[in-house]
Amino acid sequence: MAVAAALHILVKTEKQANEILAMLNKGKPFGVLAKKYSTCPSRKKGGDLGEFRRGQMVKQFDDVVFKKPILTVHGPVKTKFGYHLIKTLYRN
Repeated sequence: MAVAAALHILVKTEKQANEILAMLNKGKPFGVLAKKYSTCPSRKKGGDLGEFRRGQMVKQFDDVVFKKPILTVHGPVKTKFGYHLIKTLYRN
């Protein structure tokens, strides 16, 4: 069973996600921005979702975590929860 660990920042609008992405691209730490802007409870841990299995997250999120390059910020990724910026830490 495929397992991964990821960080994410969840916001309501694509515009806000793109603004945060620009800050990340300028070198702002992911965890700091997650604590400040994310609407997900994981914000307290800097956006850290811990380890999870394929299929535990919504499909759009899973597709990024299990198919895209790791240690790169991907997004904005739209789900029913809002817009995510996703950084996969590892997967097997």
